[in-house]
Amino acid sequence: MRRPFALLALAAGARWIHNLGETTSAPIDVLSVILSAFGFGGIVYGLTQIGGAAAHTSGAAEEAAGAASTTALIVSLSVGIVALGLFIWRQLRLQKVDDALLDLRVFRSGNFSLSIAQMLLLSIAFFGAITVIPLYMQNVLQVSALQTGLVVLPGALLMGLAGPFIGRIYDRWGTRVLLVPGSIIASALLWTFTTFDETTPVWMVAIAQTLLSLGLAMSFTPLFTASLASLQRRFYSYGSAVIGTVQQVAGAAGIALLIAVYSAVSGDAAAAGASEVAANAAGAHAAFVIAAIVSLPLIVGAFFIRKPDEAEFAPPVAH
Repeated sequence: MRRPFALLALAAGARWIHNLGETTSAPIDVLSVILSAFGFGGIVYGLTQIGGAAAHTSGAAEEAAGAASTTALIVSLSVGIVALGLFIWRQLRLQKVDDALLDLRVFRSGNFSLSIAQMLLLSIAFFGAITVIPLYMQNVLQVSALQTGLVVLPGALLMGLAGPFIGRIYDRWGTRVLLVPGSIIASALLWTFTTFDETTPVWMVAIAQTLLSLGLAMSFTPLFTASLASLQRRFYSYGSAVIGTVQQVAGAAGIALLIAVYSAVSGDAAAAGASEVAANAAGAHAAFVIAAIVSLPLIVGAFFIRKPDEAEFAPPVAH
């Protein structure tokens, strides 16, 4: 008996739902798909080879493995850069006739471009660090996987629960009141992680990770909103695709880079005679330093991203 009423409710509500974008019909360019796969995939895979290429090894087998990693690093990055360049060139050509897989005219908006750059650095630092934290806890602090999960749980919950409140703050006061303190908190906590070693209490890691999540929540939400709000309606779909692509690729690159650094430094420390715990502590420290350095430009960029004027690209009001 509930279904007819539900259908009536949906039908009544549908008249108030409007597509904010502009619907167009365009064929999928297969070559663009292939170039994007080789471009982004080659760069990410190349970053995963940094650990093997940078590791100092001894013995014929280890040297051969290191040489193979170096070759894979060079070839993968070269293929990725060339393919990504060809992908961009093809999109610039196809967008002239509105057939681009990813219309790059979205980057004509300075506010959008700066928001994307901010999101790229934030994703590299965050996803890389959040992957190293469990390794640090289990391999250095010697805690179980269950304890590790409980430590990172409050931060994950905080990010989810803070979303509605951050959205209201953005609507009322704009971006800077969120981005500036959010980027400072995130960067400060990443630098705090660089001071952690074998003697750091677990509760301190839990507090630092929770505060880091708060800084990230204060940054990601306004970046998503400000970037898309900076575009004309016909570019909404492309802007959304750029945001998703940048976040996923930058996150994967950050994980690959920091794990590679972690593995290389811990391997070198172990080869030099350090204990397993000390070697892993050195690797975690090096990875956190990379993430902290990447986070520094975020503080500067936070001052320049603005909340777009809602009337500038506002959709027409339906009557």
